[in-house]
Parts: sequence; structure tokens; C-alpha cells
Amino acid sequence: MAAPEELFCWEGDWGLPSVSTDCLVVLAYAQFAGAPLKLRKICNPWRSPGGCLPSLRTNQKATLSRPSDIIIHLRKQKYNADYDLSAKEGADSLAFISLLEEKLMPALIYTFWIEPKNYVDVTRRWYAEHMPFPLNFFLPGRMQARQLEKLRLLRGDDGLESGEELEKELYRDAAECMNLLSQRLGSHKFFFGDSPSSLDAYVFGHLAPVLRCKLPNGKLQQHLKSLENLEQFCSSILLLYFPRDAPENSTPRASAAASGQPDGGDFDHVPNKRRKQLLSALVALGAMLSYALVTGMVSIQQERRGRALEEPPRLEHLGGDEGEEGEGDG
Repeated sequence: MAAPEELFCWEGDWGLPSVSTDCLVVLAYAQFAGAPLKLRKICNPWRSPGGCLPSLRTNQKATLSRPSDIIIHLRKQKYNADYDLSAKEGADSLAFISLLEEKLMPALIYTFWIEPKNYVDVTRRWYAEHMPFPLNFFLPGRMQARQLEKLRLLRGDDGLESGEELEKELYRDAAECMNLLSQRLGSHKFFFGDSPSSLDAYVFGHLAPVLRCKLPNGKLQQHLKSLENLEQFCSSILLLYFPRDAPENSTPRASAAASGQPDGGDFDHVPNKRRKQLLSALVALGAMLSYALVTGMVSIQQERRGRALEEPPRLEHLGGDEGEEGEGDG
């Protein structure tokens, strides 16, 4: 029997199995379809096979990172949460997923990555506190730049500038999208009956962070909470498919320790965590000093003639430990 494929995701918080929308989409779909994946929750994208998160390493050693590509792959492996959908339901699912990307995603990017107080007090702070040194100094800013570029592409506007007008337009589109989702869901448990589908995974992945994260600017959250069926929808999925991460277990790591079970195969939840962190910090410090030497930022007087400086460690070794892969730029 083949070994389970490995899924690398951002760690969870706020009562969620992951803080990332893309990771939540993949995690939810895998749960709905019953895909037997080996879950790796990390806070260092350089330790994933694709250098970003989420990232699926298949049994054929291929690497997939986009949620849509991962879902298509799982379907090919006979893990299909949409198997029972009719042709019309399948078309409706695609239409609503496109609506999410067009109308809701831009508002999510603005809420978490551009709105000043939300970004400084919540988003950047969370990633800076959870990433290892020295990645926490520059990766959050690099991630923000990528999100801003993604927002420009979604809106087709190269001269995008934050401000009240942009915020109003984005939140208006997002509220319209949420209202349509609420109307489509109605009083049903899931969007197409009693069994969840890929649309349920996408909606959960997009709405759950807004619902659970405590944001200084919570305009989007306020509107979502006014739509009780969508709020109940997210809460039900958490309780049914991610009970160990549900809000009732406000300290999931403590709960996992009390039950004697590891938390989803997380790399950081191992006995030698402190030793790994120390080794990673020492490797990173050595690499930074070597870089300074090579670029001339720091010079060393050569006292022993005929002895050359050793070649500095290559960048791709940063962030790796005990055989884990560490290439990529996050």
C-alpha cells in the first residue's frame, strides 16, 4: 500500500486548523473527500517542497501548490467530494467559486494585508511571531507585496492606492457576494444538500478567517455575523470536521497534549523542538555572517598566508533540519 501523500500547511490559530485561506480550502476539501493525507503544519514556507504553503507532495514526488490543482489531483485519486453533484449543481459550484475569487477575495486581501491597523496589529504580528529567525524580519513584508500584486491583478488596476473609496468599493462587493451565498445556502446544512462539496470548502476557507480573527477594523466581520446561516455554516464545519481546532478548544495544543495525541503531525510539535529552533537560529546566523563576508559588508584581515576563506554555505540550506527540504522564497 502506498504511503499517504504529504500536505504542508500554515499552522492554525483563532480556533481554525490554519490561518491561511488557501490552506483552509484544501484542508476542508480533503476532509470532505476522505483523502488520507499526512498533514504537516509549519510556519516556515521554505521547509515545504514547493517553497510556499499550501504544498502537496505526491507519491510521484510532484509538488502542487494551488488549491485548484490540489483538488483536481485528489479527484484523480478517486477522492471526489463533488461525485454526487448534478451537471447543473456542478455549473453552479463553478460560478460561485468564481464569484468568491472576483468579489470576496479582494476584500479579504485588503482586510488582512492592506488595512493599516489590521495588518500591523494582527497579520504582520502573527507571522512575525510564528516564523523562525531571521525569516520573520523580511518574509511578512514580502508576503504583503505579493498580496498587493494579487489584488492589482484581480482588479486590473496597476495604480491601486489604499483609501476610503477603495475600502468602500471592496467591502460593497464583498457584502454583495456574502448576501448571494447566504441566499443560496438558505436553511440547508451545506450548499447542495446534506453532503459537503468543493463549493463548501471554498466558502469555508474564505469566510472562516473573517469570522474567527479579532480584527481592529471588523467591518467585513460585522456583515458576516449578520448573516446567521453563514456563521452557523462555518461553525458547523469546524465542529464536524475539525473538532480539535474548534473554538470550544481554545488551546488546541494543550488539548492535544492532554489527550496524548500529536497535533496533526506538525513538525514543531516534537520533543526536541527547542534544540531544533536553536540549531536553525545558529545556521541562519552563520549564513548571514557568511553573506556579509562575501559581499564585503564585513572584512577579515588574513593573518596566515596561503590560507583562503572557505566557501560560504549555500542559501538553499537555510531553514532545513534533519533532512527536511528548504528551498524556495516563501
